[in-house]
Amino acid sequence: MSAYLVSESRTIAADPQKLFDIVADPAMHPVIDGSGSVQAVHGDVPKRLSKGATFGMDMKLGAPYKITNTVVEFEEGRLLAWRHFNGHIWRYTFEPVEGGTKVTEQWDARPVWNKLALRLSGFPKRNRAGILGTLQRLDELAGAK
Repeated sequence: MSAYLVSESRTIAADPQKLFDIVADPAMHPVIDGSGSVQAVHGDVPKRLSKGATFGMDMKLGAPYKITNTVVEFEEGRLLAWRHFNGHIWRYTFEPVEGGTKVTEQWDARPVWNKLALRLSGFPKRNRAGILGTLQRLDELAGAK
């Protein structure tokens, strides 16, 4: 695996479509975010993501900022990915397995031009911790619904 592709998986005792629907709702992103950086949606945000949809988020990594994402990969109930201006891709896959759904979240910076800056700033390691936290929150939320 590349230093610029961080991927973690977790089996969650829930239907793939239920989990997909949570992630496909931009309003849920601050709720499931395990990094603490996603603060709120902003702007005219769709209620549900689809291929080509754009959505804004209020973020905070030290200082607050806003970011706009575009959905670049979409397969209903199975795959959802978006990227922002710098090219990072956040990807979720949902695979039915015995006992529920294997959810994989990835931070894919392989297409980014300034890889060295990302690595020097600790993003791969930081994002792994955030992904693990997000999968934990998604598991807790799915069990509560």
